[in-house]
Amino acid sequence: MSGHSKWATTKHKKAIIDSRRAKAFAKYIKNIEVAARIGGADMSGNPTLVDAVQKAKKNSVPGDNIDRAIKRGAGLDGEAVEYTTIMYEGYGPNGVALMIECLTDNKNRAAAEVRTALNRNGGTLADPGSVAYNFARKGVITVPAADTTEDDVLVAVLEAGAEEVNPTPNGEAFEVLTDPSDLVAARTALVDAGIDYDSADAEFVPNLKVEIDANTARTVFRLIDALEDSDDVQNVFSNFDLTAEVQAELANDE
Repeated sequence: MSGHSKWATTKHKKAIIDSRRAKAFAKYIKNIEVAARIGGADMSGNPTLVDAVQKAKKNSVPGDNIDRAIKRGAGLDGEAVEYTTIMYEGYGPNGVALMIECLTDNKNRAAAEVRTALNRNGGTLADPGSVAYNFARKGVITVPAADTTEDDVLVAVLEAGAEEVNPTPNGEAFEVLTDPSDLVAARTALVDAGIDYDSADAEFVPNLKVEIDANTARTVFRLIDALEDSDDVQNVFSNFDLTAEVQAELANDE
């Protein structure tokens, strides 16, 4: 997950990652189904499906599951897949803003689960538009920093519509920001330059971030954990920012 907008700006306990692996697999599969439904099963003409499949593979989703999801989404096995995207807006502790992206086949269930997670973990549901004004839809490509430099990434994507290239807070990757319409071009430019990338998604990026202390961060993390425990919640975007000192303090929690 990208450091500027999602909660994983620090490392997390292995037990938490393991306990959520099955739910994560289900969400990757759902993304593949939707991409195949919208653009068809042929990956050569469906870049959204390419990205969904790559993300699933990088997160160890079995190939058979991926193949079945493509066929199911494209309607090649007779099954119908119908999901609706819904955005909820909310506030966490200390006024931290949240954009909650759901992909669901049951709107009432999704709404109830989002509201319950917020109410039980110090959050509140916000009126439509009260949070969204502070976020912009951007293409976000995450590039591992181990085998490349920021300059190399910048040179590769500059002519493909990239707006910014920034290191993530933990220094382990670079984030390429684009207009959503330039996401595929920037991703293709990286591939052509021989630079590997971890993910390429359209995300909600905050225009203004708020710094929070470690105690607030822990509470926000618990809230976002609770939201992402819902099968209907695909992504949670936020505007919090963590200083290096706060990240170091949180790292000691492990």
